[in-house]
Amino acid sequence: MTVIVQSDDYTAMLEQAAQFIRSNDHFLVVSHVQPDGDAAGSTYAVAWMLQSLGKTFTLINEGPIPDKFIYMAADRHSVVHYEADPGSVTQRYTRVISVDCADYSRIGSVHKLFAEGVQLLNIDHHATNDRFGSSNLVLEQAAATVEVLYDLCVHMEIPFTHELNVCIYSGLLTDTGGFRYANTTPKVMQIAADMLSRGVKGHELAERLLEKLSYPQISLIKTSLSTLSFAHSNRVAWLSVTLNDVKASGASNEDLDGLVNYPRNIEGVEVGLLFKERGEGIVKVSLRSNGRADVAKVAKSFGGGGHVRAAGCAVQGTLEEAIERVVKEVGLALE
Repeated sequence: MTVIVQSDDYTAMLEQAAQFIRSNDHFLVVSHVQPDGDAAGSTYAVAWMLQSLGKTFTLINEGPIPDKFIYMAADRHSVVHYEADPGSVTQRYTRVISVDCADYSRIGSVHKLFAEGVQLLNIDHHATNDRFGSSNLVLEQAAATVEVLYDLCVHMEIPFTHELNVCIYSGLLTDTGGFRYANTTPKVMQIAADMLSRGVKGHELAERLLEKLSYPQISLIKTSLSTLSFAHSNRVAWLSVTLNDVKASGASNEDLDGLVNYPRNIEGVEVGLLFKERGEGIVKVSLRSNGRADVAKVAKSFGGGGHVRAAGCAVQGTLEEAIERVVKEVGLALE
């Protein structure tokens, strides 16, 4: 076990979260819409934690958990795809644990399952988190929500089973870009080393989550690179993906993961962007900064959020309108 000294305030938050879990039962566990590796890892990690404590719980998300993350369930836990069949869940929950949700809206339509007077434990690591829970365990300095859950396991003396370790390592791996991003702190590496010492096969997870590409992904990469554009003296670059592009490639939402890194990784580019049509008049925007611009502030100005170097938002309007508005705002952030 890696023992890391925490501040008194953080220790108090850990104890409040521990009391919430210890004194309650029948939890609904939810992560953000369109879950990524940290959201999925956190969801399943909480499941393994609650199971070890003998608690009952239901895992529900607005949309599906991407297939490439299902291994973390180890055939023991399933996540209800709420929008696919909202009538399948009739219970209303008074105790909720949300993970990796920067704000309440990121819970999506699952909030309809919350009972009146619901008590919610908000576990997260985003700097833009607005502390929407009745209890909040938020550490802005954490690289991923699974890092916070690791601390909670240590605090509660929850056994680190192999399944739990895989979830924690997977969330760290994906949210640090394979331990390459600026959020890769000494603490992150200590936790990763702890997981490896417990038998997690890091090389296999890296191959599964960071290296493998599907044919639809390759098709989408080829199409989107043809849209590569620059602005603000080539310090801002972006790609765009239309609904027709996604349909023609046969890709799913998860196949768009990582596309934003192509413009961001170009030499001289300060901010990389990916614009994705999500429906009539809605464009999802992913923003990645090399450090000079705070893209969390840019995203927040459009109702989104995230981190200084990685954020997202949704913009109403056509693809062209969204590009014009966001690129302009990013230019201002670089001044």
